Amino acid sequence: MNTKLQNSTHTEMSWKKRSKIIFDRLGMLIVLLLLIGIMSIFAPSFTDPGNIMNILKQSSITAILAAGMTVVILTGGIDLSVGSILALSGVVSVMLSNAGVPVPVAMAAGVAVGYAAGAINGYFTAVPKLPAFIVTLGSMTYVRGLAYVITGGYPVVLISENFKFIGAGYFLGVPTPVYVMTIVYIIMFIVLKYTLFGRHIYAVGGNEEASRLTGIKVERTLIHAYSISGLLAGLAGVVMASRLYSGQPMVGVASELDAIAAVILGGTSFVGGRGRIQGTIIGVFIIAVLTNGMTLLNVDYYWQQVVMGVVIILAVLLDRIRRT
Repeated sequence: MNTKLQNSTHTEMSWKKRSKIIFDRLGMLIVLLLLIGIMSIFAPSFTDPGNIMNILKQSSITAILAAGMTVVILTGGIDLSVGSILALSGVVSVMLSNAGVPVPVAMAAGVAVGYAAGAINGYFTAVPKLPAFIVTLGSMTYVRGLAYVITGGYPVVLISENFKFIGAGYFLGVPTPVYVMTIVYIIMFIVLKYTLFGRHIYAVGGNEEASRLTGIKVERTLIHAYSISGLLAGLAGVVMASRLYSGQPMVGVASELDAIAAVILGGTSFVGGRGRIQGTIIGVFIIAVLTNGMTLLNVDYYWQQVVMGVVIILAVLLDRIRRT
């Protein structure tokens, strides 16, 4: 009898473990597919090829931000400054382009500004060990302030036609931001899964002190993590400026919330150490499909805000459930 009871208990535990693994890996993909099915029924125009391309194009900015946010959250941190970095990077790249700097150099400068802002966040988080929430909250304010200072608070209209391709162009019928998004995720997948740096990111997020005892340079890893987040926010800013044909200091407000929600919906733990970049892109598409579907169904914008707020809370709740 005891043997049968033990076998039964073991089988039940194995089933629970398998169910948890399935939920972690496929749960949000199933939610995405169900959401697509529901929107297809209630908003028939949802499945139009033009609308699908629009969803991909609109979600590309959030996806790029969320890729960098994934790295930071995997370390157990958070980056509230990505929306402001996006704005500053876009403004800098447009102003340099308008001043006669070659377009590739102007774009690279915008990305470099993002990298520098991220590195500053990483330094103050890793070395003086200030709370990431406070550091990035402060940089969210001063970085956007810099964007307003250098523009005088007004949008800077883009002059160069060559600049417009990366955000507003098409290649083989597909918007160029979709290609940028795809390349970013391929690179980040390889970095997190197959490189030593990727293993260090997971280790630091799982147990920072244990990582330090095993010889991992925790401070350097954290600085690199925030630098990557800043770099990708800078890239998103360049793409956004290209799409809008201007550098706008007010753009990207609250975009960090969408990025965070996408990361958590995608299965990355808010406390760090666990998650996958491929889950993040699923989280991005869930938010994009939900937003697009509500727009097609003529849901009032204010109610859309209510729904998105609930989604963010549910994302954190799902993270808690995964960890129990």
